[in-house]
Amino acid sequence: MLSLKFFMIFVLLLSLSSSMITFTGAAEPTYVNHACSDNKFTRNSTYQSNMNTLLSSFPSNASRSNGFYKTTTGHDPNRVYGLFQCRGDVTTTTCQDCVDFASTDTIQRCPDQKGNIIWYDECLLHYSDSSIIYTSGLNNGPLMANGTEVTIEPSRFHQLMLEIMREAATQAANDPKRFATRKGNSTTSQPLYGLVQCTQDLSNTDCSRCLEESIANLRAGRMGGRSLIPNCYSRYELYLFYNENMTASLPPPPPSSLTMPKGKSKVSSTIIIAIVAVITVSGVLSVAGYCFLSRRSRKKYNTIQEEIAGIGITTVESLQFDFVTIQAATNRFSTYNKLGAGGFGEVYKGVLPNGQEIAVKRLSRRSRQGVEEFKNEVELVAKLQHRNLVRLLGFCLEGEEKILVYEFVPNKSLDNFLFDPEKQGQLDWSRRYKIIGGIARGILYLHEDSRFRIIHRDLKASNVLLDGNMNPKISDFGMARIFGVDQIQAKTKRIVGTYGYMSPEYAMRGQFSVKSDIYSFGVLVLEIITGKKINNFCQTDGVGDLLSYAWKHWRDGTPMQLLDSNLTDSYSRNEVMRCIHMGLLCVQEDPTARPTMATVVLMLNSYSVTLPLPKQPHALFHGNRTELNMQITSNYMQWSVDDASITEVYPR
Repeated sequence: MLSLKFFMIFVLLLSLSSSMITFTGAAEPTYVNHACSDNKFTRNSTYQSNMNTLLSSFPSNASRSNGFYKTTTGHDPNRVYGLFQCRGDVTTTTCQDCVDFASTDTIQRCPDQKGNIIWYDECLLHYSDSSIIYTSGLNNGPLMANGTEVTIEPSRFHQLMLEIMREAATQAANDPKRFATRKGNSTTSQPLYGLVQCTQDLSNTDCSRCLEESIANLRAGRMGGRSLIPNCYSRYELYLFYNENMTASLPPPPPSSLTMPKGKSKVSSTIIIAIVAVITVSGVLSVAGYCFLSRRSRKKYNTIQEEIAGIGITTVESLQFDFVTIQAATNRFSTYNKLGAGGFGEVYKGVLPNGQEIAVKRLSRRSRQGVEEFKNEVELVAKLQHRNLVRLLGFCLEGEEKILVYEFVPNKSLDNFLFDPEKQGQLDWSRRYKIIGGIARGILYLHEDSRFRIIHRDLKASNVLLDGNMNPKISDFGMARIFGVDQIQAKTKRIVGTYGYMSPEYAMRGQFSVKSDIYSFGVLVLEIITGKKINNFCQTDGVGDLLSYAWKHWRDGTPMQLLDSNLTDSYSRNEVMRCIHMGLLCVQEDPTARPTMATVVLMLNSYSVTLPLPKQPHALFHGNRTELNMQITSNYMQWSVDDASITEVYPR
């Protein structure tokens, strides 16, 4: 009779535990991040109808899928591609709740975009106007790092973290659900927990490659972090953030050693049931307490992450590299790895332990820039995210060393091709026109579309890098200045820049604005058209500078003679004429006569825009540099020597 009572209590407790777990699992999913597509649809269009149909089909499929579902709706050109995936350790109910919530939430976050990928702790949802496939090396996504630094053997901690994550990645690549967790020891007193997952449509090989890319992005020196890629993600923490009972990362516990002695089966059964009941109650209460505290903690963390989502980084420190890592990556800054040098310092190619190639800019120790100013510059550049700007990966600040780590751009700088007789032929007109447009879009982003109004102040051919597809990426923000929302121009007595590219008002009076960058852009456009260098111009017909040379041919009605002789017949006369016209407008002496970069982009994309007639540009740099120096008596000016920028970033 006693055992029967215990049995009934046990059943009741099991029922209670099920209801409690169900209750906690039905809570709103924890938002992590999202990324809207650049493409937009027209309201009430066929595409929007197809998108709504696709999203509405997700919740019902979440209840009968294996945590993953991929489909398309409609026909080209209005076809919508979509998928969802739930984390491998969540229940079917939790999966359905997350997908149901995400299907509505995504529209709120991206109301008129053709695509979005949105991550929650419990699931991800992705839809797009193009096929959702994995392509190795072309993936990027949000990176989130715990704000707390590892103080005990940080390099050893990072190594242990990588070992655990790579073990999990190997398991996930061979698991049908493409999911795995790992638990291991860290250099602290706490265990280290890792989780990785790929979308289930990936092959073993692609899952392995994707996770390798994701894990490589995890920052060193932090007590936790996650790297989100559209097709996979990885996360590690010093606390248990996944449902350990639902994973296969640990071996099952050994079977119970309890036995029932002969003759005492009734008492033994009662004891066993009582013990199980007590353990069950303790477990249920522990799970409930953990869920409550963990959810409250995650909500607080989520709020912080949502606030910084638009910035793109958590803290400046989350971007920091160890000097030892940089030394190893560049083979101790070997001459063989040097890519270039200038007034700012030297640039080296490096390779991180995970195989990622980087460009390392080692600033000169003579730089007067202080630690805080250097960090501010790092934070500024890290916030600038555009396909025509070089991406900052991190920095190193140890002792007198101030180092910037950028993405490696394989084709080096534009001047490498533009002014090299052996390489000029590789830049046909279509590539040059594409480069002009890309530079214009990058500057437009700095001037009008970024969170701040940025004046670059050193736009030139050597500061435009070319990726593997010859797409331009603007680099070197050492001289950049931030403008306020309503600020039009600023003035300085310390003029820094590169000979030939500075606007007259900046060189003579220290005044700079967005129109200063426009002037530099105009010079660069004329260089790209002619293949001739502004500060190394030599002509036998008495014309001593590139601007006067361009104006002479424009005035005489022979503008096509400006075209680089390497460009035979493979060019568009209309495009060339428009670029020459636009270039001359950009180098007008009067800043107000120069177009804005928004107008420049419009000029490049529309032939319906009527361009005003340019006036003769002011040949400020006609003659030698000594003559120029004599003109500037009230300002202390530094210009580049051999095209190496002199960077003075203090005071800002």
